[in-house]
Amino acid sequence: MAYVPGVALLAALAVGCSAGSGGGASDADSKPGNAAVTTAPPGKYRTLPAPCRAVPDSTLKDLLPGIAQLSRQQQEKALRGAATITYDTDRKVGCSWKSTAPDSSRNLTIDFERVVSYDPAVSDEDRARALYVKKENAAELPGTGGGSPEKGKGATASAEGEEKEKGTPKPGDDQGSADPSASSSASSSAAPSPSASSSASASGAPGPSGSGDEDVRPRVLDGLGDAAFLDDLLTRAGSTAQHRTVSVVFRTSNVLVTVRYGEQPALVTKVPDSKELQEKARSLARKLAEVISG
Repeated sequence: MAYVPGVALLAALAVGCSAGSGGGASDADSKPGNAAVTTAPPGKYRTLPAPCRAVPDSTLKDLLPGIAQLSRQQQEKALRGAATITYDTDRKVGCSWKSTAPDSSRNLTIDFERVVSYDPAVSDEDRARALYVKKENAAELPGTGGGSPEKGKGATASAEGEEKEKGTPKPGDDQGSADPSASSSASSSAAPSPSASSSASASGAPGPSGSGDEDVRPRVLDGLGDAAFLDDLLTRAGSTAQHRTVSVVFRTSNVLVTVRYGEQPALVTKVPDSKELQEKARSLARKLAEVISG
């Protein structure tokens, strides 16, 4: 009987310690501050379209007229396209096509990138917005001057896979050296905008008026995704042939899409038409925006 109080006391102490240790474990599991920090929401899109099936065959035949001149077997192969090599198809995919006709060769590439932020305080969409701003700033669009709501000041100008040779002139400027007389005549009828330094004929678009110049310059686009811009670059392959590439880049929520559409005429004296390439690239970009939104 003398030992019973001691046993009762030990039992009471054991119960108390057990209760105390349970509370401590609960506090440790909750991790200080976790409950108070609001995690940024995930992106709207969790998957990407299959890029080589994202463009209808009828659209590809229009963009790449040389395909129509191939045999049926060759057409099927050309329409399948070539998938871009990537190590994470949940994050980045792409596809490219090309064709050659007697008058010119054309090429098309599309890329989809689903942006994921690994910072719990930054949403996927905010991260995608920042990457889009870098791409737009790297394009150095003439005359934007903050016209785009997503064009940030001081952002790092990194081409991120859309490399440009330094000093390569924008469409319009690049044609002046190829055709001095056209550039000279255009200067008298060009729009007052200083960035439109050459005629529509020099940039590949018809019409001498200033409005024609404005329509084909690299620029921010309205009505495409959450933000979009168009770039137009004329380069030379070798010493004579000229190749024009029109790029349309747009963002919809946490997905970035890039369309590159190019042409190289067979005749070295012919300049690829900016207006035609831009219209077709923009039309395709709108279709891809619909594909993403489902």
